[in-house]
Amino acid sequence: MNTQFKKGALELCVLSQLLWGDKYGYELTEKISGQMSIASGTLYPILRKLKDDDYVTTYLVESESGPARKYYRLTDKGKDYQTLVRQEWDQFLYAVNQLITERGVGHDEA
Repeated sequence: MNTQFKKGALELCVLSQLLWGDKYGYELTEKISGQMSIASGTLYPILRKLKDDDYVTTYLVESESGPARKYYRLTDKGKDYQTLVRQEWDQFLYAVNQLITERGVGHDEA
């Protein structure tokens, strides 16, 4: 999959996965990499930015099999932001689909 396509979509993917429930970083990476190839560590800068912007909060949960896991939870601000980004994404997809599937008004006949 084209890297530039993924770049623009990963933040929305992370936000949307967190809508379904709190997740820790590795869990998010596994879920998203099941649908598209991403390098390990790719999501952590996104998660850090989302935290800095107050779209997510974090908390630690002790693990029986190793160190405590840092979980990410959407804030109310983050839920609103996900809705906005999703609407923008849908508009973007619609526009791109129009451009790649229809000749469009004013297109010269071949």
